[in-house]
Order: sequence, then structure tokens, then C-alpha cells
Amino acid sequence: MQDIVVELECEMGNSFRCQKAADSVNLDPSTKSKHILNITIDELQDFNIGVILGASGSGKTTLARKIFGNSFEENVLDLDTPIIDQFKKDVTYEECVNNLTGMGLTSIPCWLRPVKTLSNGQKARAEAALKLSLSKENVTVIDEWTSVVDRTVAKVMSHTIQKEVRKNKKKIVLLSCHYDVVDWLNPDFIIDCNKSTYVNRKKSGEVESHKRQDSLRLEVRPCDKSTWKYFSKYHYLSHNIAPDTRYTFGLFDGENQIGFCAFTRYAFKNSKMLHSNRVVIHPDYVGLGLGIKLVDISSEYLSNKGYEIRAKFTSVAMLKARMKNKKWQLLSVQDVTSNKMGAVGKYIKVGGIVNDEAKTKKRNDAKLFYVKYFIFRFLSEKTRRV
Repeated sequence: MQDIVVELECEMGNSFRCQKAADSVNLDPSTKSKHILNITIDELQDFNIGVILGASGSGKTTLARKIFGNSFEENVLDLDTPIIDQFKKDVTYEECVNNLTGMGLTSIPCWLRPVKTLSNGQKARAEAALKLSLSKENVTVIDEWTSVVDRTVAKVMSHTIQKEVRKNKKKIVLLSCHYDVVDWLNPDFIIDCNKSTYVNRKKSGEVESHKRQDSLRLEVRPCDKSTWKYFSKYHYLSHNIAPDTRYTFGLFDGENQIGFCAFTRYAFKNSKMLHSNRVVIHPDYVGLGLGIKLVDISSEYLSNKGYEIRAKFTSVAMLKARMKNKKWQLLSVQDVTSNKMGAVGKYIKVGGIVNDEAKTKKRNDAKLFYVKYFIFRFLSEKTRRV
């Protein structure tokens, strides 16, 4: 164990007005100019997530600086550069993708835009992904965790970062003035600068036995297809919604729509077959598996109305979610080449077959992109019982 003492002192004003204010309550300003923080902690070695809590001015940053050094105060984000280009040159593209998606920044358009155009939540996720990538074996320290985001978003971000850090056996310490993130972080240790206390939750068994008490109350309900315009910029394919879209559903946090999915009739010979598509969760809410939950609930609703639900997509994130989900059955995988990224639009070759000679000629002059389409079938509750 070690004792850490932090002394904070600020110079008090001595103007006429300052003195008048102090005299009005018989205050000696020198008695309020110092704050001493004295905390006993252990070696802080066996942990993944640590939290330093306290109000502004309680000594969080100074304490972290004394324990971990001051390198965490360096600004690693270049606001004028896309986040995908800010990882070190020796980091592979796949590692960049894993770092970003692991932090819940799954929207590819967000990777391509200058960081300054991102929301506060997206910037915080980008910074965390970059810092975790740079830290390697060292402890990553992030100050002002979730200070500038909505409290619901803060909880989602906290759940996401603890999951990513534990999965990759990293070490991170988050400094925050908000106590509501603790339940979602389930930290191994907590230093509370307001109370001058240190608790090793991992050693006491609290981390392993933790059951989150807080929850988010979200609702799935039908929505107007026009709301797609608010989510299209986060989707990796076309801005347009398919013309024969029959149903659209939204995920709502109160009256705030945070998700969108559509169901479209692609198989014109089968009017009772619908394909789920255009699944988007607002980037601030990514990390809780809300996309697949939205699709599952909507698909069950439509199955009960007599529809057969399919899904055809290229998203690896959706593939992983469905492969772990007993409600979905993989039917086939199609290798696709296209002259457009994402394999959408004209001139598509599937299974080695090209539609006609004119398209073949067009394709010979084009740069080809190779992707895979994954085709799934939704298993209704009735089907799953059989």
C-alpha cells in the first residue's frame, strides 16, 4: 500500500469586490485557497478498468498525473484528419477496423470524415480507440470521460469501453465527475476524490458478482419511412431507400428516434417474403447490440402477420451478430464482384454469371471490388419451437 498526497492551491482575488464579498461572511480567503487530498492505494497492477471520480477541482487530474505521469494530457486527435488515418503506419487496416468497431464507432462514413465534424460522443469514442491503440502495454488514461455527452450516451459508451478493454486485456483509467457511469463500467478499482477513498472491487469480488442495477428504456415501434433521411448518412450503402419498402420501424429513446430498419419486397414472385435492410443505430448508441435487437423485434412482429423474413447484406458486424443469434439461419454466401464499392448498383456478377455481354464489356474496363453477400432467414418463434 502507498499513501498519495495531493495539494491543490489557487490564488484568491484581493480586489475591493473580492474583499467585500469575503468580509460579508467573515471569511478568511486563505482558508479556502488550499485543498489537500490524501488517499492510500495498492500497487494498481492487477486491473483492466479503473475509475477516478470527483467534482471539478477535487484533484482527479493532479492525482492521475502523480500516479501515471502527464502523457495522458497530450491531445492525440487531429481534428482535420479522418480517424482512420490517425493510427500509426505499422497498424494494419484490419487492426484499425477492430479498434474503431470495438469502441462502437462502426459507421464507416464517420471514419472518413474529419474528426471535427463528428459529434462529441463520436469524438470520445475515436479518441479512446486511438489512445488504446497507442498505449500497447501501458495504462491508458482518459480525462473528462463522458463530460460533454448526454447521460444515456455516457452509459452506452461506458459499457462499450469496458467490454473492449476486458476483451483485449488492456488497462485503462477513466477520470469523471459523473457517478452514473460506475454501474456500466463495473470497474476493478474506484478512487473517489470527493470522499478520499480507494476501493479495490476486484479483490473484494464485487466485479465478478456485479449485476447492473441501471437500465435503458427503449421502444420499438413503426415509423415513417421519411425518417430514413436522418440515418442514411451513417449507413455504408446508398442514401436511397428501396422503392418497394413495405414496413419501416424505429428504435426510440422517449420521443428521440435513435434507430431505423426497413423491410422490402425483393422477391416479386413471393409477396409474403420481405428482406430486412437499412439497419442503422445512431453512432452515439452503438455498443449494446441494439441493431440486431431492433431487427429481431420487428421481424417477429412481421412473422406473426404471415411474412417470411430474409436478410441479405455485406456487413461483417451484422454477420457476427446473426451467427450468435438462434433466431437467424444462414442460408448461403454469395461471392460478388462490382465496379462500385459495396457491390451495389449495376453490373453485378454473382456466382460467376454476368447478366449480358454489354455489362461484361462495361465490367472489363472497370475496377472490380470483391465482397460477400450473406443471406439469412429469420426463424419465427413458432418455427424455433418445432
